[in-house]
Amino acid sequence: MLCFGGMTSRATIWHTIGTCAAIALCPAGLRAAEGTPAEQGLPTFTQLEAAGARVGEIRIAPRNIFNLDDPREDYSLYWLANRLHITTRPGVVERALLFRSGERVSARLIEESERILRSNRYLYDVRIQPVAVRDGVVDIEVATRDTWTIDIAGKASRSGGSNSTSFGVIEYNLLGTGVRVGLQRTSDADRNGTQFDVAYDQAFDGRTQLAYDRGRFNDGSRQAASIVRPFYALDARWAGGAGWTIFNRLDSIYDAGDVASKYRHRARAGEVFGGWSPGLIDGWTQRFTAGATGEDDAYAQEPGATPPLQLPGDHAFRTLYLRHEVIEDRYVRLVNRNLIGRPEFFLLGFSSLVQVARETGTSGTAESAWLYSVALNKGIEFAKNQDFLGTLSIERRVASTGAPMTQAGAAVRYYAPQSRHFLFYAALSGDRIHGGGQADQLLLGGDNGLRGYPLRYQSGERRALVTLEQRGYTDWYPFALFRVGGVVFVDAGRASGGTFASSTAERWLSDVGVGVRLAIDRAARANVLHLDLAMPLNRQGNIKGLQFLVKTQIGF
Repeated sequence: MLCFGGMTSRATIWHTIGTCAAIALCPAGLRAAEGTPAEQGLPTFTQLEAAGARVGEIRIAPRNIFNLDDPREDYSLYWLANRLHITTRPGVVERALLFRSGERVSARLIEESERILRSNRYLYDVRIQPVAVRDGVVDIEVATRDTWTIDIAGKASRSGGSNSTSFGVIEYNLLGTGVRVGLQRTSDADRNGTQFDVAYDQAFDGRTQLAYDRGRFNDGSRQAASIVRPFYALDARWAGGAGWTIFNRLDSIYDAGDVASKYRHRARAGEVFGGWSPGLIDGWTQRFTAGATGEDDAYAQEPGATPPLQLPGDHAFRTLYLRHEVIEDRYVRLVNRNLIGRPEFFLLGFSSLVQVARETGTSGTAESAWLYSVALNKGIEFAKNQDFLGTLSIERRVASTGAPMTQAGAAVRYYAPQSRHFLFYAALSGDRIHGGGQADQLLLGGDNGLRGYPLRYQSGERRALVTLEQRGYTDWYPFALFRVGGVVFVDAGRASGGTFASSTAERWLSDVGVGVRLAIDRAARANVLHLDLAMPLNRQGNIKGLQFLVKTQIGF
């Protein structure tokens, strides 16, 4: 037990003394195989930090998609997948780490490094562990396991009575470098066409993100590019970047799930910004950002299409803005919330973002005005691992008419685990707008929460949505490819009010349904596949009595 140190529960000082003994007495070269540090007789990172240990050698161990030494994954097809796949390069993993050799051990930085690595779609699993302790120095292994990053299959989904498809080739980790590049053909309720995109998140200093995409569609085109060095970590001291977007497309106005009118929309937009932060102090981070944005929007009737009741007005505006952000460092590692059987991090601390801008009213109907946005978030942890997440927001921005409009809203999410395999989930949200045109109305339907109805079925200046779910998470892991879960749900909501409210806005709508969730662990393309059957409880017109939805989402 010498390698554990004399850890007791009486006082912090005994915890520190015991950990110091662990570092001093653990023999040089002690290795950790598979398992936790405790199982291998090694101190934890928290103990090592308390004892003042320093980081020694950092061993990067990128691993292929499948572990062929595991009988559950020892298949010929998996061997072939490993042979065809290029494993992530060690330098890609190392550049994402927030700790370096020679620095004092920080359990917080190690945990945050894991969060950053897990956010990459090309990584399936991340484990950071001490593997050797000697003379106050700890060697650390960073072991990662890849996903299958080449997506050459087609994708089809159905939501709100409409189908979406795509086919092409996307590589999320080109030659193991972390570069994403893709060329695909897409089709959805609004348009179809071909899109090319490329992105790299470790340019220059290893923290700068480059992105470019270009698309040509049956109703127009789109181009966008950006170079951004974000506040990549809680203790990051500066950020900066620039970006621009150009598009030409047909926008639609919906009524009762059907396209009621269309109009041509052309836009150019750009932004440049810079930010500074004093870093993480006593568990809190503040960030200060200044920037400039500009946007030119032009609207026109489309020949052969029914025009909207109110065609948006051409306008151009320029703004200078100041932004202040606050984040409380209180992340909690949980399992079986929005994913199945995999760790996920919830921010249960307080966070806020406040931005103030001066709009100059360059042309069109826009007038000089102050614009602003405020977003407040807070998480609360109750007894028995119950979590409550709340959000308040208000924003004053330029509407499609060129005049300022205001949108305010609130949302809460509640997670109540009943056991390791079952959880009750509830969500309530509501928002409203003031001063917007027909193109700014709030939408509700099968594509944004009301699963038993056509997409964009209702619209108006006010919107409310309630979702109740009984979730189930199984241990079934067929062929070590996907994890299986299920859900029974009830949705209820309404969008109504204002001059441009849809013809269906006079009553509340609700639905019930059941669904299967397949968490596709080993592929970078998607996280959770949703297969839902939803029955509308307030049918009218030609709404089907049963809606079948197939789509992929980032969570449950």
